[in-house]
Amino acid sequence: MDFLTSCIRLLLKGRVRAIRQYSTEGDAIQRRTLEMLVREAKDTVWGREHDFGSIRSYEDFAAKVPIGNYASHKPYILRMMEGERNVLWKGAITKYATSSGTTSDVVKFIPVSSRGLKKSHLRGGRDVTASYLDANRDSRVARGYSMILSGGFNPKYTTSKIKVGDISAIMAAAAPSFYRSLLHIVPSLKVSQMEDIHEKYDIITDFISKKKLLSFSGQPTWNIMILEMAIAKAGVENAEQLWPGMELFAHGGMSLVPYRHKLEALFPSGKLHYIENYNASEGFFGVQTDIADPAMTLMLDYENFYEFVPMSQYWKPGAKAVPVWGIEPGVEYAMLVTTSSGLWRYDMGDVVRFTHKDPWRFVIVGRTHQNINLWGEDLSVQQAEKAMADACRKCGAKVLEFSVAPVFLEDETSSGYHEWLVEFTKEPADMEEFRKTLDECLEEENLDYEHFRERTGGRMLHLIKARPGLFYDWLDSKGRLGGQHKIPRLSSSRKYLDELLSLNS
Repeated sequence: MDFLTSCIRLLLKGRVRAIRQYSTEGDAIQRRTLEMLVREAKDTVWGREHDFGSIRSYEDFAAKVPIGNYASHKPYILRMMEGERNVLWKGAITKYATSSGTTSDVVKFIPVSSRGLKKSHLRGGRDVTASYLDANRDSRVARGYSMILSGGFNPKYTTSKIKVGDISAIMAAAAPSFYRSLLHIVPSLKVSQMEDIHEKYDIITDFISKKKLLSFSGQPTWNIMILEMAIAKAGVENAEQLWPGMELFAHGGMSLVPYRHKLEALFPSGKLHYIENYNASEGFFGVQTDIADPAMTLMLDYENFYEFVPMSQYWKPGAKAVPVWGIEPGVEYAMLVTTSSGLWRYDMGDVVRFTHKDPWRFVIVGRTHQNINLWGEDLSVQQAEKAMADACRKCGAKVLEFSVAPVFLEDETSSGYHEWLVEFTKEPADMEEFRKTLDECLEEENLDYEHFRERTGGRMLHLIKARPGLFYDWLDSKGRLGGQHKIPRLSSSRKYLDELLSLNS
């Protein structure tokens, strides 16, 4: 038992009790949240336009406020960025998170109010620690350093009046100094906000290779890269030789499935705990509160109001959403959020499935728009990642990144096929056998894909081997290393894949 870690656990026990109340008070918490959000925003531009003064119930709210997205919010956000007050939320908002979604040439600016930052994002970060320490009574995490990788602010958009950057940078700058001191969080704010990403990574790896690192947090891709750079500097074989006491990886932003083999190779003893969280630019929505259950708890008291559109209805005109008291376990939903940063019935673009009720626990199963469904195959990101993991296991391969796009055929009876660009860290012994196995795994995961293959007359996916470092170089070429930028797994357009292929020669 570590005294310092025990003291931190004691300080956070109130949050553990509050989260446990979700089991009995979840619906009431969400009703109160909606009432508060409508009341606080009734005199804003948005509130007046949608007659918030007459809203008395959830049914009133759903009738008066249409389901929206970034496009519907963008005109109001631009007014706020120009300094106008009381637009989507009361007062002025001076912080904006750049979109944390899949890499795009279109930059989205998500408002982050001081209230939303404190009540949602920072509370979520604190609750990750509270939940982990409650679940692992043997933790000694405060006896060493905790690495939290964050992005930086964007000088292209940041002005004297507003700050624009990754949500991780906004959170890092706002985190209480005593919290950073208690958990010995590295890197420092000065290093975290460095504009030269390569120099930044060099400083971080040099520091952690000489320190007692016990936990790390953030996206799998950048954490794995930093750990491997530090291992190379230290001249050891794996992460456990450098940090034998490492106990926690708090991750989010993307599925861990494609990266699990890398982490298992870095920490071969199997003692590393994994905690997933759902922290987006729009808010902090989920925390894995039970280390034995990979599903995340829907965080109900973060001043976020949640709604869910069944995917069976999502693409239909007039699709209806349900609040938490209308959720059914096992059903896949598109998630909507209303927040104290001024987002109203905002479509997150994420698809979730609830595994448990009282409290509500869920897993993210994909994206509403990041799929390929050109010829009835309806291939989702989750299915692609699961099939890739299964194929790697069967063929003894290991994959770092991949991206998939269609190939359109105009001179054949079949409509087209899928092209996979894959960066291996361990190539299969037989590449053709791997291609066949991956195709078979896709059929096992997705009956629609099997039917698509039958309709194309037996045409199989096309596999292209990426050179080492291709995806890293592609992100670097777009100025999007680090932070929350991701590789687009699936796209119905060839834009991303063609860009990657042009760098692959």
